[in-house]
Amino acid sequence: MLVVNAGGARCQTANATTGRSSPSATIQRCIVALFHAEISDPKGAPRAAVPITILPMADSYDFRSIERAWQERWEREGIYRAHDPSSSPGHDARPKYFTMEMLPYPSGDLHVGHAKNYTLGDAIARTMRMLGYNVLHPMGWDAFGLPAENAAIQRGIEPAAWTRSNIENMRRQLRLMGTSYDWTREIATCLPEYYRWNQWLFLRLYEHGLAYKREAPVNWCPHDQTVLANEQVIDGRCWRCGHLVERRNLSQWFLKITAYADRLLHALDGLDGWPERTKTGQRNWIGRSEGVQFGFAVEGLDAAIEVFTTRIDTVYGVTFLAVAPEHPLVAHIKKIVSDKHARAIEQFAESLQSKSELERTSLMEKDGLFTGAFAINPLSHERVPIWVTNYVLAEYGTGAVMGVPAHDERDFDFAKKHALPIIQVIVPAGEEVVAPLEAAYVDDGRLVASDDYNGMPSERARIALAERVNAMGVGHKTVNYRFRDWLVSRQRYWGTPIPILYCERCGEVAVPDDQLPVLLPPDVPITGEGSPLARDPAFINTTCPKCGGPARRESDTMDTFFESSWYFLRYIDPRDTHAAWSTDLANRWMNVDQYIGGAEHTVLHLLYSRFFYKFFHDQGWVSGRDEPFERLFHQGMLLANGEKMSKSRGNVVGIDETADTNGVDAMRLFLLFMTPPEDTGNWTDEGISGRVRFLNRVWRASEPHLARATAVSPRELPPVNDPAGRALVRAVHVAAKSVIDEVSTRRFHFNTTIAKLDELINAMTEFSAKDAPAYLYAVHALPLLLAPYAPHIADELWSRMGHTTSVHLERVIEPDDAALAIDEITLVVQVNGKIRARIPAAPGIDEVAAIELALADPHVQAQIDGKSIRKQIYVPDKLVNLVIG
Repeated sequence: MLVVNAGGARCQTANATTGRSSPSATIQRCIVALFHAEISDPKGAPRAAVPITILPMADSYDFRSIERAWQERWEREGIYRAHDPSSSPGHDARPKYFTMEMLPYPSGDLHVGHAKNYTLGDAIARTMRMLGYNVLHPMGWDAFGLPAENAAIQRGIEPAAWTRSNIENMRRQLRLMGTSYDWTREIATCLPEYYRWNQWLFLRLYEHGLAYKREAPVNWCPHDQTVLANEQVIDGRCWRCGHLVERRNLSQWFLKITAYADRLLHALDGLDGWPERTKTGQRNWIGRSEGVQFGFAVEGLDAAIEVFTTRIDTVYGVTFLAVAPEHPLVAHIKKIVSDKHARAIEQFAESLQSKSELERTSLMEKDGLFTGAFAINPLSHERVPIWVTNYVLAEYGTGAVMGVPAHDERDFDFAKKHALPIIQVIVPAGEEVVAPLEAAYVDDGRLVASDDYNGMPSERARIALAERVNAMGVGHKTVNYRFRDWLVSRQRYWGTPIPILYCERCGEVAVPDDQLPVLLPPDVPITGEGSPLARDPAFINTTCPKCGGPARRESDTMDTFFESSWYFLRYIDPRDTHAAWSTDLANRWMNVDQYIGGAEHTVLHLLYSRFFYKFFHDQGWVSGRDEPFERLFHQGMLLANGEKMSKSRGNVVGIDETADTNGVDAMRLFLLFMTPPEDTGNWTDEGISGRVRFLNRVWRASEPHLARATAVSPRELPPVNDPAGRALVRAVHVAAKSVIDEVSTRRFHFNTTIAKLDELINAMTEFSAKDAPAYLYAVHALPLLLAPYAPHIADELWSRMGHTTSVHLERVIEPDDAALAIDEITLVVQVNGKIRARIPAAPGIDEVAAIELALADPHVQAQIDGKSIRKQIYVPDKLVNLVIG
């Protein structure tokens, strides 16, 4: 079969290769007929010349030829380019919608697990465009990081070349997926035109005292001469060389995120569009605690060990102090205790050098060693033994904790293990001391064994004791935070160079703005041992911009989370050479309306981005709300046949192979259909095959009728007089309503919408009168409904109806209440909880009438059989439940 398309008018032929007429003669007759019937206007005047194309008809959707052609056309016509919003003439006055997925690391190859995230974001972007929004949907690359250095070591490839190759492949794959990104705004964080602004932002933070350098304990591999992240320490050993890892104090750069702690915490209450679990995660990570900091004087030293506590009401129950081995006072304590104690302290500290923070705080059994020294409780004046322990870290809080075994579970276990006293100083109201305690009593109560505070309620005692230590000059009320300043130093090559110089005469000097960017030097040997930049004299040695004397560059590079904490603003103005972004454009586009990405970024990227944006807001570089992301959505994982995808299992499902075997639209539909997007999905061969069959059913239900469907507008309800026709039109509008509802509610349960499309195709397949206005209406409407989810087949069907602009530039179908109205409902009737009848009824039937209908049904009457009805339950338009006895 052939179809001749002439400017949107169509003529469908019989089999041109087996009929009596030759194909050319058949086509010629079609062209003549179309010319006279369609190309002339009603008055007979010829219209302008139109292109004539010959379209093959097939029983199945030929995705291979169609999908690639549409991707090329979309790219060529630039239909997804966002126009900067403005109310001024000549600019786009549509309401803006800024949506994006977290930018990927260019690791080399994408699989369908990645595609789940990008397909979800694309369906949202496409729907919002069709709802009349000016959509900004950009893409870029989080391109710095350790994997590129590993590739340099393992394969002898420069990080830049490896990264560039991976970007090219992954960009191709994202385009292959039919995504609607505005590629004119593409960024890559490893390019100088981007990381120049990393350095500029760092210097602004530095000027405001928010970037500083100090010594801090790090995981250090003595073999590779490099710092390791906690995740790179496996069983106490370097993940790369297997050498035992040490904890060392090194001079490191930090960002003072704690200066914004209260603002970051309190603003969470206003993030209504964020998942509650994410906000809870950030609250817990920030860990704000109101309490008292005070000191225990060390016997034999003119110094005190400072502790912070939220439970100063338990201070009379302190029976030991737990101190980190790295605490600065430990070195002084070793000088006042016996040699035996001093050696033991050193050995204990050495045993922890290879232990990561995670091991010490969470995985190891809590242990410690008595130092031989004592401190004095400032309130009870009791001597308190000082212990070094493995679970207290110098960088957390004050590096010391007061041990109150009777009222803290961890302290209770530690005291039991080491036979330390357990003194109860809080009892439940109205009760007396229970001795011995079988477990720590951790709740508030009434103070006992606490001198002047005996009998006082805990809450009141906390206030009184805080005032007491303040009056004594040994303590004060304060607020403590669990999280710490952000360590941004990395002893790596493939990252943004920190723009600081060191001059013997001038000290620490910021690189002037007009000398930015500080470029990464090419051809630096990367061995995995130490900092590559520190070994490059041409990079390190420079001139001080203040005095003109010799200076050395900082050899550390920035944590890659730095560049991903503001990249969304660069999308707004990616080619600006004078500023990181235009404040005017930021005020028009920000905030990001919808952000999509993994929940694993709760306390890193998402928290850092909020910190940066608040700083930007303080500088006047952005306006409005001081939060970057209005709404946040976390997508779920994707398994393959019930297992996590991994190369070792051999079950990674690639995008290329899936697109080649099943088509992109089928892949997209399955990813959206399998589960609600926040849930874990399961990729199966049966599932993707089902979506292939669905697309073929769409094709068969639509393609043969496209020419006639153009006569029925999808924007007006067709004339329908029969129940089957009304049901079909209603199925169109049920699907149309779901298209809009899933984005307006921000649920994004497109699996529900696709299920409605399944029902629509079932209804079209079963509908017998294929020439009826209701059917042709459904055919014409179908591409508009499919467009956000299966964009290629949608545009193909739309084009074959003669439309010259893309379906993706059209408006969605607005659901019509009249079309959605139903003539009849089905009431389910239960007797004692069991279904006994299904009865047709009018919509909105009241309870009395519904009960009457139910009691009139012979099946219900047989169940009642003279018994009394004890209870009647009516759920409007759904259920009648009769309880008989």
